[in-house]
Amino acid sequence: MFHSLDVDLSWKSGDLVSFLPIILALVFFIIYWFTASSPTIKTRFYNKYSFDQASFKHIFFTKIFGFVSMGVLPICICLIFLEDFSLTEYGLTYIPETTMYSLAWIIGLSALLIPLVNFSAKKAKNLVNYPQIRSKVWTRKMVYMNALGWFLYLFGYEFLFRGVLLFPLIEPLGVWPAIAVNIALYSATHIPKGLDETIGAIPLGLVLCLLTLSSGTIWIAFFVHVAMAWTNTFTALKHNPETNYHKS
Repeated sequence: MFHSLDVDLSWKSGDLVSFLPIILALVFFIIYWFTASSPTIKTRFYNKYSFDQASFKHIFFTKIFGFVSMGVLPICICLIFLEDFSLTEYGLTYIPETTMYSLAWIIGLSALLIPLVNFSAKKAKNLVNYPQIRSKVWTRKMVYMNALGWFLYLFGYEFLFRGVLLFPLIEPLGVWPAIAVNIALYSATHIPKGLDETIGAIPLGLVLCLLTLSSGTIWIAFFVHVAMAWTNTFTALKHNPETNYHKS
C-alpha cells in the first residue's frame, strides 16, 4: 500500500568535505545564539552584580563564548576529521602576493562603510539594541574590553563563515554553489536583528565571499567587519541618551 522512492543514502568519498562544514556552521551558531540569548544565563549575571557590571560582564561573556564556539571548536573538529585541510586552507594565513590587494580592499571598504554605519547608528531604532552593553556609565576599561570582545567574537564569526563554511566547499560544490550556501546561512543568522540587517547581509556576504576567495585569506572580511562593529558600537554609545562615559 505504501510506496517510497529509492534514495541512494550511501556515504560517498568526499561527502564529508562539504557535509561537515555546513553542519558545523549550523550547529555551532545555534549553540552560540541560544547561549548568548539565554534568560537563565543572563539572570545569573544580574543576580550577582550591579546593573552596569552585569550588563558589561554578560555581553563580554557572550563575545568570548562566540569566539570559542564559532571559531575554536569548529576548526578543531575540521582539523581532526578533514585531515587534508590545514589552517592555511581555511584562509587563516599570510599570502605575500595578495597583501596589498587585501590592504587596499580593507581600507576602501572601510572608508565606504564606516560613514554609512555611522549615519545609521544614530537612528532611534538602532539605539534600541546598541550598544549591546546597556550600562548607564561606561569607563575607559569598559570601552577597551568591549572593543576586544568584538574583535575576538568577529574573528570566530568570520573564521566560521568565511573560512570553515567557504573554502572546503569550493571543490565539491563549485564556487557559486559554495557562495550561495554561505550567503544563505550568513543572512539567516541576521534574522533576529531585523529585516534591514538580514537583507543587507546578502550583498555584503557576496562581496566578502568573493574578496575572501580572491585574496585567499579571511582578513578582508574580518577587519572590515571589525571596523563596522566598532563604528556602530561607539557611535551608538555616543548618541544613546541613556549612557554616559567616564574615564575612571
